[in-house]
Amino acid sequence: MTHVTKAISPLRQRMTEDMTMRKLSPQTQTAYLRVVKNFAGFLGQSPDAASAEDLRRYQLHLVEQGMTSGHLNATITGLRFFFETPLEHPELMKRMRHVYEPRKIPVILSLEEVTRLLQSAGGLKYQAALGVAYGAGLRANEVVHLSTTDIDSERMVIRVEQGKGKRDRYAMLSPTLLELLRAWWRPSSCVK
Repeated sequence: MTHVTKAISPLRQRMTEDMTMRKLSPQTQTAYLRVVKNFAGFLGQSPDAASAEDLRRYQLHLVEQGMTSGHLNATITGLRFFFETPLEHPELMKRMRHVYEPRKIPVILSLEEVTRLLQSAGGLKYQAALGVAYGAGLRANEVVHLSTTDIDSERMVIRVEQGKGKRDRYAMLSPTLLELLRAWWRPSSCVK
């Protein structure tokens, strides 16, 4: 049985190489390739033949389709990379602008609401994971990759290694959260 592999266009190959050279994450690379593919579908031709007016029409089309500001901005970022780096035509992106999205204050739960939320999480393991995510502001992937050496109870901080954007950072550790983590750790460390 033979497999027929679809040939990758030289333009896509160059874009992939340019993203790899800049060490963009695999998720970012996939997203950028999807953005260019969708743009090519809108155009009905290769995206390297696009004009500044085509890009303007595409942005208008996306807005009229009800695309959220965040998704629209991600699309513009992907297109900007494509036109500025592999194609070397940054002038085509001159009229493309990110959409301003006002930052809203997050909803802060009351102490009673946080307590109910944590108690509804089930076992102590899930309460500790949810407590770290909510109490220290960690992302799910950051919580999953925590180890005991990342908890510094003397300085009351949590070290997050290679979080979003492959950046290290510290998050505050509250005394209540520390007690929850200790309660979870003690039973699991006393395995006979």
